[in-house]
Amino acid sequence: MGGYVAAHTSQAAPARPRRLTEPASVRLLLTGICLGFLALFLVLPLVVVFVEAFRNGIAPYLESIREPDAMAALRLTLIAAAFAVPANLIFGVAAGWAIAKFRFPGRTLLTTLIDLPFAVSPVISGMVFVLLFGRQGVLGPWIAEQDIRIVFAIPGIILATMFVSFPFVAREVIPVMEASGTQEEEAARVLGASGFQTFFRVTLPNIKWGVIYGAILCNARAMGEFGAVSVVSGKIRGETNTLPLHVEILYNEYMFQAAFAVASLLTLLAVITLIVKTILERKLGAT
Repeated sequence: MGGYVAAHTSQAAPARPRRLTEPASVRLLLTGICLGFLALFLVLPLVVVFVEAFRNGIAPYLESIREPDAMAALRLTLIAAAFAVPANLIFGVAAGWAIAKFRFPGRTLLTTLIDLPFAVSPVISGMVFVLLFGRQGVLGPWIAEQDIRIVFAIPGIILATMFVSFPFVAREVIPVMEASGTQEEEAARVLGASGFQTFFRVTLPNIKWGVIYGAILCNARAMGEFGAVSVVSGKIRGETNTLPLHVEILYNEYMFQAAFAVASLLTLLAVITLIVKTILERKLGAT
């Protein structure tokens, strides 16, 4: 009897689940490849930038970043990002809401057009603005009559920056909105909420992470854009040079330490962006 119970118990005992994972050697190899890739293409370039920037000491470094042309380039970079990010944030949320929540003729075309800056070279997009707003462009004569400067001026830089960076918010928001569906918005409307109340109390909290990450990507692209801005700016020192353009000019003039010092400003701006992202994550995660 005891043997029967033991045999029956052993047969009824569930088998241990098999661990569906790779061997330790494979995991170590994959981890090593990832870490090596990050070290080679991310950490090492950043280290080189700061090593070269401080090669001659702290005094030349501070002198390089305090130089009037460098400060003007920094201001223009921040101005372009300050216009591009909010504009693309509004467009991205509106486009995401329209594409994810509604079905209308031209929806596929709108989705395709949002991806256009990914497919078109930034240099080509800059040339388009020159052909539109330049003195010999389609709208150039009329703009000249109105005494408005777009190409080779700050407005052209802002337009080019907005164009190359506007897909990022929409591309982050659209999948989040599609995953959340329309049930909560419909329930809010049934309960008497207005359109603005529905957006700010239901829709926006559901897509906040997509909005944050889209804004971060948009800001990074806006501050680091080179190709389109290079075409429409004219590279006028102290007037239409952004930080990436100023770095190129310094490097071409063999002022390597100054070039790396200005490049370190872009790196610091990226670090500040990541710090802001972390703070927002903690605050929004606590709510």
